[in-house]
Amino acid sequence: MKNKLFALVLLCASVSCNNPESKKVKSMTDVFKTLENNYYQDRLRYYPLEATAINDNRYNDLLPVDISESYRDTLRNFYTSYQKQLETINAPELTGQDLISYKVLVREMKIQLEELSFHFNLMPVNQFTGLQLAFPVLGSGSGNQPFKTVKDYDDFLKRINAFVMYEDTAMVYMRKGMKEGIMPARILMQRTLPQYKGLIAANVEESIFYNPVKSMPESFSENDKQRLKDAYSKAITDQLNPCFQRMYDFIDKEYIPACPAAAGISNVPQGKEYYAHLARLWTTTNLTPDEIFEIGQKEVARLHTEMEKVKEETGFKGTLKEFFNYLHTDPKFFPFKKDSDVLNAYLDIEKRMQPQLKKLFDETPKSPFEVRQTEAFRAASASAEYIQGSPDGTRPGVFYVPILDATKYSEVGMEDLFLHEAIPGHHYQISLQQENTQLPDFRRFGWYGANGEGWALYCESLGKELGLYTDPYQYFGSLSEEMHRAIRLVVDVGMHLKGWSREQAIQFSLDNEMESEADITAEIERYMAYPAQALSYKIGQMKILEMRHKAEDELKDKFDIRKFHNHILENGCLPLDIFEDDMNQWIKNQR
Repeated sequence: MKNKLFALVLLCASVSCNNPESKKVKSMTDVFKTLENNYYQDRLRYYPLEATAINDNRYNDLLPVDISESYRDTLRNFYTSYQKQLETINAPELTGQDLISYKVLVREMKIQLEELSFHFNLMPVNQFTGLQLAFPVLGSGSGNQPFKTVKDYDDFLKRINAFVMYEDTAMVYMRKGMKEGIMPARILMQRTLPQYKGLIAANVEESIFYNPVKSMPESFSENDKQRLKDAYSKAITDQLNPCFQRMYDFIDKEYIPACPAAAGISNVPQGKEYYAHLARLWTTTNLTPDEIFEIGQKEVARLHTEMEKVKEETGFKGTLKEFFNYLHTDPKFFPFKKDSDVLNAYLDIEKRMQPQLKKLFDETPKSPFEVRQTEAFRAASASAEYIQGSPDGTRPGVFYVPILDATKYSEVGMEDLFLHEAIPGHHYQISLQQENTQLPDFRRFGWYGANGEGWALYCESLGKELGLYTDPYQYFGSLSEEMHRAIRLVVDVGMHLKGWSREQAIQFSLDNEMESEADITAEIERYMAYPAQALSYKIGQMKILEMRHKAEDELKDKFDIRKFHNHILENGCLPLDIFEDDMNQWIKNQR
């Protein structure tokens, strides 16, 4: 019915309807705006966790088994339908943001249908991207899932039912993957065992899923309180604990012995083709993995030279690797006594750069911002991160800092980290994008890692302009983080396409950056679990820097850094190929 109605709208837009009351013909712009709005609203039903994340509570009870072939068929039909509808749009009639949105949607339909042509839903669990990680955060009461009303509590009980179904289905598909040779590296699955084990609660009250019951609103009736308490206790005892134990036993006894030792995805059927697809998906460019590998090697060499210069500036006489060790061990780089000291140090960074921010940005978010310590239950396995606020400002954007022992928290690189994760990095970009009601909703709440993470990494390069990096050790910390992202281009492609072993990738990282071996090992295993995702950061940063340098060179005294930043942030997160076309047009317009 929808397609017939849509065809009728198009017909009325191109010719005058016979109805005498119909005086105004719908323009192609109006037709397209209807299409993009319908796409976004339809899409939220298929991705309900994304709806929950932006405070759209309509689907808080849903958790689709999106790894199943039947659900993938549903998604295939969804994307195909909108691909066909987009073919009816006459793009030359669109201008401005509408034309950009059209290009984004055309690209999105193509890449999503390409993704669904592969069968890597047969390996749905690993230690970085499995639902066993996201679901407990939702159920803890400290994540996006609301626990304010009785309905909220009932909604999550339905999600618990769906989660158990998801995990049981995952076992079915993992067994199919065993038969077809589509399995992750053995060590990745070994890492999931303590995760599942840690979710099995000896007592109901100790379960992370019982936390919302402990903080139930006083306004609930006594009957509702008792009913929900019983329901959550039963769900933990009869559903969740047995589910986690089943998956633990399956992975431990059946799956791990069958998994390959090789690090890369190219060792499984269609692996090389899939990796090339993932490189396009994550970088939002047409760069080949070989080209990315070459870029990475050049950047590692460039940054190595820059790091040597800074090391000499400090007066250190040893090798670069010895300098890395010095930064990791000298007590002067570990000045903190209490957890609050670390948090206050980040707040001080914000205070110090505030006067300079106005010189680079004249559009800032309305959304509140906070620095918080990462919750104890997940601090051990968490990295510093930014969690976006709600569009209406009721939930602030939060920079989470995991602190296991304040006395062992290094101050080297703190300025760089704040610029990336907080201000002006993720907080400015994500908040301004959400607050920009001139953008269609699918772009207000959309995300492309190459642009989003590329922007945050670009913001690291603004440190000196923002009055930071006056300490050479802090500047070295920023170079180290940039080196970290450059190394990713080499080791990610190396493992997934060129046959590098896990150990080879670890050694390459140890030779070129100051991270500890434990941290590097965790990072390398992340790249093993999440092929090509790590390529997005550096590729995105380099493209933004390229466009800035081009604008500076061509506009000369007409170049205004605030206008440059405004234009990027006003457009929100775009695929890099579309971003580049738009920035080239912006440069022409500025002339």
